[in-house]
Amino acid sequence: MKTVTDGNSVKLHYKGTFPDGEVFDDSRLRGEAMNILVGQGRLLPSFESALIGMAEGEVKSISLTSEEAYGDRTDNAVVTTPKSAFPENFPFEVGLTVQGTGPAGQPIMAKILSFDDGEVVLDHNHPLAGKDINFE
Repeated sequence: MKTVTDGNSVKLHYKGTFPDGEVFDDSRLRGEAMNILVGQGRLLPSFESALIGMAEGEVKSISLTSEEAYGDRTDNAVVTTPKSAFPENFPFEVGLTVQGTGPAGQPIMAKILSFDDGEVVLDHNHPLAGKDINFE
């Protein structure tokens, strides 16, 4: 029987839940399995290490604290930016996730917390920051 080792290409389904059972992501509901190369560091380290040693068809459940998952929320990730940084006629909406470009040209995501005539308050924390989560 095959078991997962570092360097393996793996196709898997997962379900992410909060401790109260609320589902925040489910690859089966999307009908889209995840393909990864184990050891590349593209997954949460605790999630990736849980895959090591698993056998094909095996199901495993893991619980991650916020620190093991996406970290704690940080106040300095909430910033105010001028509305002029957005395209003309941009449809501002509280709660909308927007994508921009960081200083090194990398894509960055943020959620609009509020806006007025001249400024927009953006939250760059990961949506799951500060939350304990589970994966199956």
